[in-house]
Amino acid sequence: MQRKKRVVVVGGGAAGIMAAISAKRLGAEVTILEKNPRVGKKLLATGNGRCNFTNINTDISNYYGTNPKFAYSALSSFGVEDTIRFFEKLGIAHKVEDLGKVFPMSDQASSILDVLLYELNELGVNIVCNANVIDISPQEDIFLIHLESGEVYQADRVIIAAGGKAMPSSGSDGSGYELARKLGHNIIDIFPALVQLMLEGNFFKRIDGVKFVGTAEVLHNNKSIARDRGDILFTNYGVSGPPILQVSRKAGELLHLGKDPWLKISVIDTMSKEELVQVIRKRCQVGAKKPADFSFVGLINKRLIPVVLAEAGISDLKKPAASLSAKEQEKIAEVLTDWRFKIRGTKSWPSAQVTAGGVDTNEIDQRTMESKLVKGVFFAGEIIDIDGQCGGFNLQWAWSSGFIAGQSAALQ
Repeated sequence: MQRKKRVVVVGGGAAGIMAAISAKRLGAEVTILEKNPRVGKKLLATGNGRCNFTNINTDISNYYGTNPKFAYSALSSFGVEDTIRFFEKLGIAHKVEDLGKVFPMSDQASSILDVLLYELNELGVNIVCNANVIDISPQEDIFLIHLESGEVYQADRVIIAAGGKAMPSSGSDGSGYELARKLGHNIIDIFPALVQLMLEGNFFKRIDGVKFVGTAEVLHNNKSIARDRGDILFTNYGVSGPPILQVSRKAGELLHLGKDPWLKISVIDTMSKEELVQVIRKRCQVGAKKPADFSFVGLINKRLIPVVLAEAGISDLKKPAASLSAKEQEKIAEVLTDWRFKIRGTKSWPSAQVTAGGVDTNEIDQRTMESKLVKGVFFAGEIIDIDGQCGGFNLQWAWSSGFIAGQSAALQ
């Protein structure tokens, strides 16, 4: 009788857990080696603790990387419907919210982790926590996996699903890249993605906490290269909020290349600059005696008024609204519809939701997730040079790539 294939999964995050379940269901003997005291820690933080575990609008256009099309095969083989069905069988009823985001009906990320842990346990997957892998050494027909503790595990197949460098509190410290590098793999430069932007300006402390629904655009050479709309939040360092996270990938990429990206914010995006000029003109006529700053109360957030007027070059905020010149009114409308900021950086790894860059996709077989350099080694999840937009796309990539890697490791 043939011995069961021994599969070791390095990393117990979303991709690693899915890879373990997928391999075990096909008869492999599976061990997860997780450096944290528990598996699935990062899962608990996703979707603000509600776990936005996929998105019904998932498409290759939601992904980035040197070659985003690499993701197509895995996403086609194990897609959104497969993911929803997989979790339904484990007990997760789902609901679809705005922009196609899919959440568990329970609104608890812990539900997703609970059912995955139950399945791992039912299948008999061996989970070893506090297991920090420092080396994977290919032998003639097996792999020796060395832990920091001195322990050594043997495997016929190894799946590296060690995550990226984003959110290091969850255990993602980038150590997986070193393991891949030692096996001969090239790592495409990594940088934080889905992250807040730090902007140039000396007034941010005064508007820290001001929130509004508006549009954010990343500009390069005056051309818009990324745009999103929604709740934008000014902070003491710059800006945050879902649209900012969404456009941050392009900003981070330009910064990484030594370019100078700018951010355009439309505080009022429901009318054109010309239409807004007319609104401002009328306000100044109707409330002619009001101080200039007070005349904007009710139009924009009170705390924004002095900053916006100063940006428009108005030094006397208390002069009568009627005395605002046509040029000054136009300048205020311009700031409110097209406010430009130089992006001085992104927040760092602890604030980022995902890692851009990673193991070069040219060195991985997209149909199986197997390394083209070392037979028997597979990759899954964030460690690969594929990252998705905000809204469940990164978890879908984790499930898809993990499922394919696990299946391939068990069958090949």
